Amino acid sequence: MTRPNILVVMSDQQQADVVLAGHPCRTPHADRMAAQGVRFTHCFTPTAHCCPSRASFHTGLMPSRHGVHNNIATPTALSTGLAHGVVTFGSRLRSAGYELAFAGKWHVDNHHGPADHGWRELVVTAGRGAAMHPPDGHYRQVGPDAGPRAPGTIARPGWGPFRLFDPSEDATHDGPGGDEAVVRSAIDALPGLASSGKPWCMFVGTFAPHDPFSAPGRFVRMYDPERIELPASYGDDLADKPRIYQRLRRQVWDQLPPGEVRQAIARYWAACTWVDDMLGRLLAALEATGQADHTLVLFLSDHGDYAGAHGLFLKGVAAFREAYHVPCIARWPKGIAHPGRQVDAIVSLADFAPTFCEVAGVATDPAEFSGRSIAPFFAASDGPADWPTHMHTQFNGVELYYTQRAVWNHSHKYVHNGFDYDELYDLQRDPGEMVNRIDDPSLDEVKRELVRELWRFAIAQGDRRVMNPYGSVALAPWGPGLAAGQSPPR
Repeated sequence: MTRPNILVVMSDQQQADVVLAGHPCRTPHADRMAAQGVRFTHCFTPTAHCCPSRASFHTGLMPSRHGVHNNIATPTALSTGLAHGVVTFGSRLRSAGYELAFAGKWHVDNHHGPADHGWRELVVTAGRGAAMHPPDGHYRQVGPDAGPRAPGTIARPGWGPFRLFDPSEDATHDGPGGDEAVVRSAIDALPGLASSGKPWCMFVGTFAPHDPFSAPGRFVRMYDPERIELPASYGDDLADKPRIYQRLRRQVWDQLPPGEVRQAIARYWAACTWVDDMLGRLLAALEATGQADHTLVLFLSDHGDYAGAHGLFLKGVAAFREAYHVPCIARWPKGIAHPGRQVDAIVSLADFAPTFCEVAGVATDPAEFSGRSIAPFFAASDGPADWPTHMHTQFNGVELYYTQRAVWNHSHKYVHNGFDYDELYDLQRDPGEMVNRIDDPSLDEVKRELVRELWRFAIAQGDRRVMNPYGSVALAPWGPGLAAGQSPPR
């Protein structure tokens, strides 16, 4: 088979729900892509945080192997870039003769930008040397009192207000170098790639729908906040969840009355529809090159947003589905059989680097990756008989540090919290993760098997951060010895 071109469109902080069939958020171009390709309904990020999730996407590795654990561009960074010797799929494709072009958000390595990994840089954001921390002394400009809370903001005495969304009808916050400029640079570059005589790969990364939620007025006017229903889990009081979850809701998000929560969701959906519009323009530009049939197009996001689920917003330590579940739609007219299908197998962002290598004919050793190629699903929905049945996360914190590991399959989810008590959810009876059954004796065997699975994967991926046996830190109910002698899942 002729090596395909590859077009990746990655949004930022977009939960999977907004592109699933029947959701009220309008995404006509993503829907058309799904009708012409494959929708992966259970795609997840290994970490609900930008930098480690993007590093997993670009390398095919878990954080324990690629070395990026939280925001690389702040003083609290656990590392400021990829570990020595880690190879990205961009470098692999470039060595295999692909032409590469990168537009939009990088946020993978603060010492090396896309060009250092084989890409021709267009309009790049969060690139090499990015700084995402206010200057020293910024607090001197903030008074000790919060003052009246403005709509769309969170009042924070001594910190200054945090803006979740702009309540005005047309406030995109998209200036020079913003998403429109990113997409224009990609569209302008497509004809040159198409005429190069070589296979090509383009990455386009938007900032939207990342907070503060905003979009051009024509998208904002599509959604009436009064007609938006609060998420089914909004009524969760979090009483049986870790205290940090409770604190986030009570101290921060409970400042927003239900009407403002609906307004925030409306702005978030508007931003997602704006992303979809940009996706549509990229697809139209691809069609104009005459190479659409021979191009694998992938639309996905780096992580999700709670968007009001459990009364929370953004992403981070709360391990609920909405922050980890991301959109994933693939279209490739010459390479995907029986278009219009959906695949329900569990897929990780770490699976895409090996996928790109396989379809590009790049020889690799499976041991070089944490993930596996999803290319077999392009031919059939069942996929390989030995496809992994569990999703694993590695979360070491954001700008505050937490040690958390989660593992789940289609029926149950276990979350190990090194900072508080653990979580266990029956996903068949409780898909909204409302009732923590960690102390339910009827699920003891389920919990044990999930912990065993967690340790099997941790051992296979060299996840040493959770293996210290010291008395005050070895808090998992069973240690890694539970998995001794067990073969790794990947």
